[in-house]
Amino acid sequence: MSEYNWPDPPSRTAFPIAQPGYPLIGAAAFVTAVFALLGMKIPALAALVVTFFICWFFRDPDRMVPKKPGLVVSPADGKVIKVEPFEKSDMYSGPGVKISIFMSIFNVHVNRAPSDGKVMEVRYRPGKFFAASKDKASLENEQNAVFLEDESGQKICFVQVAGLVARRIICRVQAGDELKRGQRIGMICFGSRLDVYLPPDFATMVQKGDRVQAGASVLGAFQ
Repeated sequence: MSEYNWPDPPSRTAFPIAQPGYPLIGAAAFVTAVFALLGMKIPALAALVVTFFICWFFRDPDRMVPKKPGLVVSPADGKVIKVEPFEKSDMYSGPGVKISIFMSIFNVHVNRAPSDGKVMEVRYRPGKFFAASKDKASLENEQNAVFLEDESGQKICFVQVAGLVARRIICRVQAGDELKRGQRIGMICFGSRLDVYLPPDFATMVQKGDRVQAGASVLGAFQ
């Protein structure tokens, strides 16, 4: 029996692209075509490069997700910039462990559910746009928090945090939704951060500096 599964149906294209990217790609391609028809070679070439970059940025690869019970996977691609305990937080009742993942402009920006469970609440908060790698980003930046509870009662909160360049948080889940581990839930455009709040006895399997992939990399397991 396979130790992995597909949380979402596999894409039918060789280079899947996230839906929010379609309007930007279409606009960039249109501008490229206009420059080309006008014989403006340099602007057309520059616009073509921008079009290809937008396609690459909004790439949305399929991911095989580990099936072993109790695991929590990364909700984002990027670099782990913080693994530390906390005593209290607006995002979690009581003490726990916080894992922060920074997504640079070069990472896949599609976000995925870190665990199976039911969405208990989705809480959006407007805010500022400090660099996502800074600690104050978790406190003051625009953010969207998803509160999740699994069948055993374990609670997780994962927070999409806007960054210095990112100005659009997309979340496609709402309270009452049942999520599968590794399922696509949204994205943040152009550089950002994901904070994950977990129980104090969570067995962490990553450390600061590790590179992770959404849905595929294991952050740890419930005790």
